[in-house]
Amino acid sequence: MLPPLDSLSILKDRYKVIGIIGQGGMGSIYKAEDTRLEGRTCAIKEIQIDVNASPTQQQQAREQFYREATVLARLDHPNLPKVSDFFDEQDRDFLVMDYIPGIDLRQRIEEQRSNHSFIPEKELLNWAEQLCDALTYLHHQEPPVVHRDIKPANIKLTPDGRIKLVDFGLVKIMTPDDTRTITVIQGRGTVLYTPLEQYGGDVGHTDPRTDLYSLGATLYHLATNEPPLEAKERFLHPGALRRPRQINPELSNQTEKAIMWAMGMHPDDRPGSVEEWLSMLHGTGDVYALPRSNDRIAFDRINWVLGLGVFALLTLAVLITLVQQFGLPGLQ
Repeated sequence: MLPPLDSLSILKDRYKVIGIIGQGGMGSIYKAEDTRLEGRTCAIKEIQIDVNASPTQQQQAREQFYREATVLARLDHPNLPKVSDFFDEQDRDFLVMDYIPGIDLRQRIEEQRSNHSFIPEKELLNWAEQLCDALTYLHHQEPPVVHRDIKPANIKLTPDGRIKLVDFGLVKIMTPDDTRTITVIQGRGTVLYTPLEQYGGDVGHTDPRTDLYSLGATLYHLATNEPPLEAKERFLHPGALRRPRQINPELSNQTEKAIMWAMGMHPDDRPGSVEEWLSMLHGTGDVYALPRSNDRIAFDRINWVLGLGVFALLTLAVLITLVQQFGLPGLQ
């Protein structure tokens, strides 16, 4: 990987790098000054081309970046940063977007933990509404846009209380038949918030329900101050995930149900859309129509087997008692 850019570096004869505000596996995110628009500060996401790839692969990766950047530049929503420019320079690709002031929700969790308190549910639900508004907008694009890396660290809280879903590093543009995808960065997301179907990277089938799982896992963390179990651990140990109200009894039953529904292990166990999930959160959805999660199915299967065993033992005990007391033909 190429070293980070130095402060005061000038990109595209326009953007003056102020410093690094984040780093990832494929490059850094810089805070920069737009020298053409006085007073404008922006964030520049760096995506490095694999120098070990063949020239053809490098060209394909760059064309892929430009296709997706073009889609992202068309997005315009108050809960998403606006992408204003994209270009390549020095074997790196750059995506220029709004600089979002404030803290990320990972920092907010740490603040609550240090104060031995939970984020108030009213505030949590306000954030959920804003995130759902952004996801509904993304999922209703033509073609749909799936973020695939929703987590507290990728959600900024601005000083005026607005939520911004940032970092489009793993975003996926879906074609109508889902036979081709365009991805800026190859990756699998952050494991604590990633459903099983995303473990295969770009090989696995992901769709808007993937974002719903990550949304549920993020809200779980925000509501409890505790990170959720990885999907792999939940698969290997059904029932191991503690329900949010076991950790935070102040949380309402309705919100807990909505979080757990979004975190269904199989995509079919989750809501079909953000709107459907919101109806549950608002208490207008059919609670009894919720599909059972893999955790619950496994738990119910164990209970059924145990119950059958108990019934068989009781039946055998009754038969033995009858034989001993009265004697039954053919059993003496």
